[in-house]
Amino acid sequence: MHAGSRLAFDQSTGVVVGLAAEARIARRLGWRVAIGGGTAKGAEAAAARLITAGARALVSFGLAGGLDPALRPGTLIVPIRVISADVSHPTDNELTQRLGGATPHVSLAAGQVVARAAIKRQLYETTGAAALDLESGAVAHAASVRRLPFAVLRAICDPAECCLPPAALGALDAQGAIAVWRVLVSLAADPRQLLFVLRLAADAAAARRSLLRRIKELA
Repeated sequence: MHAGSRLAFDQSTGVVVGLAAEARIARRLGWRVAIGGGTAKGAEAAAARLITAGARALVSFGLAGGLDPALRPGTLIVPIRVISADVSHPTDNELTQRLGGATPHVSLAAGQVVARAAIKRQLYETTGAAALDLESGAVAHAASVRRLPFAVLRAICDPAECCLPPAALGALDAQGAIAVWRVLVSLAADPRQLLFVLRLAADAAAARRSLLRRIKELA
């Protein structure tokens, strides 16, 4: 195993995720993982914790929302750059190769969940980004400030045409776990969401399977 492998697959690499389920997958490679809890602010704090603990490289890992209509649930992207607050951050080539090689995509850092398909379409047209997530911006910024290599490995969950139901928007707790009771309360208030929630759950499962397959390949 050469130096690039050590950089990517040992405790010197810090991985920022949003969800507890993503963390369980990422830890299979022996990475040090911090959970942001599904918010941009939480991701920023997670990146800072990893660097304080000694991380010398950062990875943004987990699910992403699709902006490019061609990207279906479960599609893996390893972006060549991340757009965050009008700044373009190129990902590290060596670390990206260790994640399976770059895909020809740009990722957009989102400050909050984008729930409406119309807004996704607008973001795709104005930025050219293929996907968005809440963690990659924090990872890119933290790596840039400290001159650390960073990369992104994400799987598409909700595709571009998908609108997220209200039940999904408040489902996470601070530890990145699904608060089932919140989902049930929202469904009780508006049962019409059920089909959308089930569809989203199926898309998320497809995304997690893709991430798990890639991790097994890398291992």
